Amino acid sequence: MTFATADLFDAHGDALSSCVTQFRSYGSRTRFSGQIATVRCLEDNALVKQVLATPGQGRVLVVDGGGSLRTALMGDLIAASAVKNGWSGVIINGAVRDTVALAALDLGVKALGSNPRKSAKHGLGEVGVPVSFGGVTFTPGEWLYSDEDGVVVSAQSLLKSEP
Repeated sequence: MTFATADLFDAHGDALSSCVTQFRSYGSRTRFSGQIATVRCLEDNALVKQVLATPGQGRVLVVDGGGSLRTALMGDLIAASAVKNGWSGVIINGAVRDTVALAALDLGVKALGSNPRKSAKHGLGEVGVPVSFGGVTFTPGEWLYSDEDGVVVSAQSLLKSEP
């Protein structure tokens, strides 16, 4: 995949939103993009697991975990499901676990940090709703681009290879 978020921002400026949240990268893909799918949940990863078990079609799941680092919203098993189902990446405003295993998976993974503690599995939260953090609203169907410099969002595709 050939893009750089800095170059995209230089070319498209105010048409893009730039997330100011300083994520850590955990997956083996440091550069990923795709249409946005969303989950909003707090310390409960049942909906994250459910969504990543569906066909990803190159999309990026953006999870608003409220910035909580008390429990992990994704670990190696859920991330492996995402890879198997064709997701491009996952961005979590919260924590992950199994970071060594995540680093070996062909998936973009960004999160605030890690915690070995499991989350609840009650299915509380929302799927497919706009979520906001880091000065950006992530709307399902819009496009997300992520690399070593950060995360930018566009209302439309910016790369020729995307539909």
